[in-house]
Amino acid sequence: MGRRVLGLHHRHIHWETPSANQVKGAPAGELQVKRVGLSHALTTFNAGGGIVKSLQAVAPEVSTREQQQESSYNFSLNQKMQASSLTYNEKMLANYVPVYVMLPLGVVTINNVLEDKAGIEKQLKELRAAGVDGVMVDVWWGITESQGPKQYDWSAYRSLFQIVQECGLKLQAIMSFHQCGGNVGDVVNIPLPQWVLDIGESDPDVFYTNRSGNRNKEYLSLGVDNEPLFDGRTAVEIYGDYMKSFRESMSDFFEDGLIIDIEVGLGPAGELRYPSYPQNQGWVFPGIGEFQCYDKYLKAEFKEAATSVGHPEWELPDNAGTYNDTPTSTEFFGPSGTYLTEKGKFFLTWYSNKLLSHGDQILDEANKAFLGCKVKLAAKVSGIHWWYKADNHAAELTAGYYNLKDRDGYRPVARMLSRHYAILNFTCLEMRDSEQSSDAKSGPQELVQQVLSGGWRENLEVAGENALPRYDRDAYNQILLNARPNGVNKEGPPKLRMYGVTYLRLSDDLLQKNNFDIFKTFVKRMHANQDYCPDPEKYNHHIGQL
Repeated sequence: MGRRVLGLHHRHIHWETPSANQVKGAPAGELQVKRVGLSHALTTFNAGGGIVKSLQAVAPEVSTREQQQESSYNFSLNQKMQASSLTYNEKMLANYVPVYVMLPLGVVTINNVLEDKAGIEKQLKELRAAGVDGVMVDVWWGITESQGPKQYDWSAYRSLFQIVQECGLKLQAIMSFHQCGGNVGDVVNIPLPQWVLDIGESDPDVFYTNRSGNRNKEYLSLGVDNEPLFDGRTAVEIYGDYMKSFRESMSDFFEDGLIIDIEVGLGPAGELRYPSYPQNQGWVFPGIGEFQCYDKYLKAEFKEAATSVGHPEWELPDNAGTYNDTPTSTEFFGPSGTYLTEKGKFFLTWYSNKLLSHGDQILDEANKAFLGCKVKLAAKVSGIHWWYKADNHAAELTAGYYNLKDRDGYRPVARMLSRHYAILNFTCLEMRDSEQSSDAKSGPQELVQQVLSGGWRENLEVAGENALPRYDRDAYNQILLNARPNGVNKEGPPKLRMYGVTYLRLSDDLLQKNNFDIFKTFVKRMHANQDYCPDPEKYNHHIGQL
């Protein structure tokens, strides 16, 4: 699909482009995976900046015919960094990857109060002294529009942004249209606005629903994206109005260059996915999860879609198991399962395309809201690594990523994001296959490589974050490996470089001396051993107007 499809009704955008989605073994558009024998010298440094050791790695080449493979290098994180004045090697600066830190989920309370201003300022100053480039913060819909439709109160966030600015940090703002609570790492509870929940009381089908009829109040079903159920507004209009108000209220911060990224929340946990594995409904890792399309709006849309291709008798799956099943215990995901049949393929294509159209439509609203601002848009894709090495990729399919060994489910996501020149933000950068249980058939390293490669091949900027808090060198080294897959290029820009990495998250544990010393060394390595650089232009981050 081209970059502009304006004028098309979003419900009828056809995202399926088989020639571009096929992978190795397919007759057209195949992606071939191979290693090439290019050796790159990767360097570590002593405290004075001198080269102390070279490591040789067989580096992959990624092009329209080749997919990324794991590099075998590792950066030593044992050297202590000395403080120095801001000096740069311009060629090395081209390898600089900025580091951001996610702020605590409840930094602004459910009552819309920034409580501990002195405490957060102290912590932000510690981050700035450590060389951190900026911070990321959830801007919760459930806090700022809690009093009623279009009754926005941004005051607490303005106070927070002012402190961030005074501390010399950049800001990534998440438009968090989801609930906080019920997912991994959620330590506070911030529901959707009460007036939205009240509408859900009279019409519970506005929420995602599994086959058993359990409603999930984390995020509105994409089935109501275009239904005027919310005091005359559709869900998409609500999100658009919210972003426009944010832009108007924060205009001075945009003009000052404080806000550099707007990450648009597109689903549960802010991720472009269905809420297929909710802990608050009993899901436990590594359950396959469940499809979430059984509200009356999505059921009607599926019936209409099936009828349009001559199969009015097709129904939504009733044989895909429950949250904590294994794939082979179900008829849908088992050997020769439903997912391989014409009916199963039609459903999975419809299910994943609905998600793409949802993201595309809301990002269109974001483009309108932030038109003229010098800012990047971003969207987050979930790192569902369990069952990745199974033929059925069951956990990815229930979440809406139609990814199989002969079908790239993430390339269409990247293609959709490219329409909006948006950053693809991916998770689980820190994970290694060897750390996972073999029973779960996890493949986080291969998954990261696939997703990042697909983004780069669509000429996207690709960013990422860790999925779980980690303070050890192994995790940081894995992030470094993903951030520059071909390593540092001492002569200028590396072949591949992530746009940025956000560390999850700011906490007392991170700031504990031993943990923080290791983290500071990690930041220095991400910066290619260069001092903190306050001007993104110097490391080729050009942020133009939307």
